[in-house]
Amino acid sequence: MSACPSLPISVGATCTGPALAGGDSAPVDLLAALAWVEDPRARRGVRHGFVAVVGVGVCAVLAGARTFTAIAEWAHDLTPAVRVRLGLGRKPPSESTIRRVLQAVDAEALDQAVSAWLVTRSAPSATALRMIAIDGKSARGARGPDGRAVHLLAAFDQASGIVLGQTVVDGKTNEINAFAPLLDRIDITGAVITADALHTQHRHADYLIGRGAHYVLTVKRNQPSLHRQLATLPWAQVPTVDLTHDKGHGRIQSRSLKLAAVPAGIRFPHAHLAIQLTRRRRPLSSGKWHTETVYAITDMTWAQIRADHLAEAIRGHWGIETGCTGFATSSSPRITPRSAPEPVPR
Repeated sequence: MSACPSLPISVGATCTGPALAGGDSAPVDLLAALAWVEDPRARRGVRHGFVAVVGVGVCAVLAGARTFTAIAEWAHDLTPAVRVRLGLGRKPPSESTIRRVLQAVDAEALDQAVSAWLVTRSAPSATALRMIAIDGKSARGARGPDGRAVHLLAAFDQASGIVLGQTVVDGKTNEINAFAPLLDRIDITGAVITADALHTQHRHADYLIGRGAHYVLTVKRNQPSLHRQLATLPWAQVPTVDLTHDKGHGRIQSRSLKLAAVPAGIRFPHAHLAIQLTRRRRPLSSGKWHTETVYAITDMTWAQIRADHLAEAIRGHWGIETGCTGFATSSSPRITPRSAPEPVPR
């Protein structure tokens, strides 16, 4: 099988894109982006270039490979022209070589390089607000030295579903501390950051505003005072400003959105609008409706965002939560190492 159609490599090797750590620009060309990652090997005995081996790994995963063996087979099937483009010689690297290199590479540095490159492949619309969802999940097929599933906190571009950045965290409780360091690696100026109730924190709101971003944060009972204040607003007197209906996947669903100016008694940094989103679902096979009401809060004002865009941001975040059962689905191979190295999320 020819590998040419599945290779996402740009020919613009001299073009630059979003910034990497330290202010350097991320190259648009994949191989140039990978060159920013440090080669962990000793120089003696090296037969294949580091960028070539890692490039093979990244491209093979993007083409559907999920094991080290599959990556090696993908490299073996490359045409001579593609091998030259990747910087390979006549003989591609073996499975053991690919495995050793990918296990030894700095996972954070590799993730940052690939994420920055992916950003250049998904330029935001000049007119639409950029929505970035922050969500944490356990990666499928990746295990740490202790045998536990690797838990990742990731930033997703809602429009494309691309992972803009991710970091390994020690369980869900440490997601809060990883929030700011993760976003430090991404240009979020002018973006709308959506997150679940775990990240409805005062310091997160201050951080996002300080970075020139906006927030839409879900409020649940883990913030009892804020949740109670939002739930007791006179929503019955507030008109619905956005209503959608859809039918599919064996059910009928409707969503209604209401907005209210935040009263002075609600003490959450920079908040301007309170949001009530009511979702009603009914299976086509029965007549029983299930109703769910969700509250959220945002720093944006009536003049900064339309009601349908707010509804889209919340629905987009739900789509990321339900659609990504593990970040390995699109960016990471399901690899069970022969030894027990530190996990490589990407």
